[in-house]
Amino acid sequence: MLVALAANLVIAVAKAIGGLVAGSPALLSEAAHSVADSLNEVFLLAALRRSRRPADRRHPFGYGKERFFWSLLAAVGIFVMGGCFSFFQGFEALTSETEEELSGYVAGLIVLGVALLAEGASLVRALYQVRRQGGASAGLRDPALRTVVAEDGTAVLGVTLAMVGMALHMVTGQAVWEASASIAIGALLVYVAFRLGREARDQLIGEAADPESSGRICALLRAQPEIDSVEALFTMKTGLDTALVAARVDLVPGLDSERVEEVAVRIKRSIARTVPEADQIFLDVTDRPAREAAESPAATGERGGA
Repeated sequence: MLVALAANLVIAVAKAIGGLVAGSPALLSEAAHSVADSLNEVFLLAALRRSRRPADRRHPFGYGKERFFWSLLAAVGIFVMGGCFSFFQGFEALTSETEEELSGYVAGLIVLGVALLAEGASLVRALYQVRRQGGASAGLRDPALRTVVAEDGTAVLGVTLAMVGMALHMVTGQAVWEASASIAIGALLVYVAFRLGREARDQLIGEAADPESSGRICALLRAQPEIDSVEALFTMKTGLDTALVAARVDLVPGLDSERVEEVAVRIKRSIARTVPEADQIFLDVTDRPAREAAESPAATGERGGA
């Protein structure tokens, strides 16, 4: 990721110089896009480092959600530094009445061509990493890797839009083509930022484990001979590969306290083997007859009268 950060910084500087020399709004929009990508690389490096810290007294469930927090900041960076600046460049180009100088556009297109090759190579490398981690369904669970893929994909598309806009501007002499390319780049970045931010928000506020894992846990609980019924099952992702599981179950009648404790320990171990990411497991076990007696109108009346 340090190599990607260095490459993004070099590309950002090249685009910025080319954009200033050529006076190209599309190239300047792409420079802002690369600056946002560079800042996001810093965020993702922080996410990878901080999320690996072990649990402590202040954070007993660990620091796994750090990945989601820094991914949210990356989405904000894409929106503010990339999307908003691109919109500004596009609308300014549409309303500007200054004399156009296209002499630097050839150099600008060369810069974009080199950037396209670099961004394309980075995208291929990111997709290869996704494949190594089990394909799109598994690899893109990692918010850091998901953000890198989104950045590289939008970078390739953004550079292509900028090149098309600049080329059409040179051929037709109409700045509207390049301004439209800048606005399109801005719209693309805002959309990507919205999608990444929404996913990070869902994970930060407590997203449930995937339905397949929840289904396996529920099936395991219902298969236990000592469990009469599963009253509730709650799951929550606490990190990339960790989850909290809490279940409320009714036991069959006639079990003594020692047997209940033995059953609870066995069930927790079974859940941990079945769903390895379930590193925090809590069981609320009750005896159905005892619970029904406690919830009966007579018992409720006695408590109320007392």
